[in-house]
Amino acid sequence: MISNSIASNPKQRSALFFSILCCLVYFTSYLTRINYGAALLEIAQSLNISNQLAGMAVIGSFITYGAGQPICGYLSDRFEPRTMIFAGLVATAFCNFAIAFMSDIYMMTFIWCLNGFFQAMLWPPLVRGMSQYLSPELYRKTSVGIVTASSAGTIVVYVLVPFSIWISGWRLSFVIPGIVAILVAFLWIFSIEAFGQQEKNEQVSKPVSRGRKYGAERSVGSLIWTSGLLPIMLVIILQGALRDGITTWMPTYIHDVFRLNTSISILSTVVLPLFTIVCVVATSRMYKSVKNELSVSALLWGAGVMTSLALICFFASHAMFSILLMALLAGCTHGINLMLISQLPLHYAKYGRAATISGILNAFTYIGSAISIYGIAALSEAYGWRFTIISWTFIALIGLIVCLGRIKKWRLFLEKKELEFSS
Repeated sequence: MISNSIASNPKQRSALFFSILCCLVYFTSYLTRINYGAALLEIAQSLNISNQLAGMAVIGSFITYGAGQPICGYLSDRFEPRTMIFAGLVATAFCNFAIAFMSDIYMMTFIWCLNGFFQAMLWPPLVRGMSQYLSPELYRKTSVGIVTASSAGTIVVYVLVPFSIWISGWRLSFVIPGIVAILVAFLWIFSIEAFGQQEKNEQVSKPVSRGRKYGAERSVGSLIWTSGLLPIMLVIILQGALRDGITTWMPTYIHDVFRLNTSISILSTVVLPLFTIVCVVATSRMYKSVKNELSVSALLWGAGVMTSLALICFFASHAMFSILLMALLAGCTHGINLMLISQLPLHYAKYGRAATISGILNAFTYIGSAISIYGIAALSEAYGWRFTIISWTFIALIGLIVCLGRIKKWRLFLEKKELEFSS
């Protein structure tokens, strides 16, 4: 994602290294966060409990992850994020180890809720570091790289879980990510310390901001109101509901509708992150032309409406076609996530609020996620998968309408911001 010219420029090599390090941290975040959801069906069968009871741990982790986002975002804009990321990685590693040795679903739910909060210690400080050390262009490319890293982490998880089940059981799928998280934590803390020392002597690239030193800090409430973020938060809830709902329950959908065994159902979801990478790269290229996050999001919601309509017609007739349609729908939501969670907070960096805004917006993603994890299970069990997919169509339609209605307001904010900082 990052050009060779950047890598060959001595002044940019440190920025390239920092970008790769951020991608590695986020890869590890996914490895240690979504493995429970991937193994959910097997955990429920192994412990002889319902899918809804097993899924409470996922719901709880989404809630604690979402609640932790604004807290950690606020702290990340005020304190050095280096230690926060290290602590988050180590803590999530121990949560994964703990799950591997438990059989009490209530204790497992508690531990996984803690894991959700520790995971919240990773994304906001990454945003703060990226906006502080990287140019806007490299920030955008690194954001795409981070989404690609999360997709790679998803692929690894959805291969690791069925492999672990085949080898020794689902517990191995928590031990291995825990080990990786410990290794990456120490790689991060030592590497970023060396990077920080170099930063004192040489500026890596023209940064988006220097945080609070920039001199234009405004209150979060004022920024949210003047930029019109409140309706955008609704859009973020909707994309979180679709994105994580599809990712979590797709193996169950395949198992229920097409009667495939658990391991094959889980393994088939590897197609989701592959489509995510394609959609995210396409989204990034669209943004280079459009230069408006809401306009790009509206295009993606429109594609989501068409995809979900097709899925209604073919959801039970052909497994591979249905999986591809579901993967495309999830890919569209990941593109929206790139625009509204990764790219949009960059515009608040000059106010010293990039991490705070990112944390708040990401929290709304996981409000939607938590609702969908329970809601999709309840809808599919009560009314069937066709009705559930119809609800996805209405979600995408609402997202499209809201984005279309906010494009002008967002454009006016961007123009006002440019005037404010050019004067």
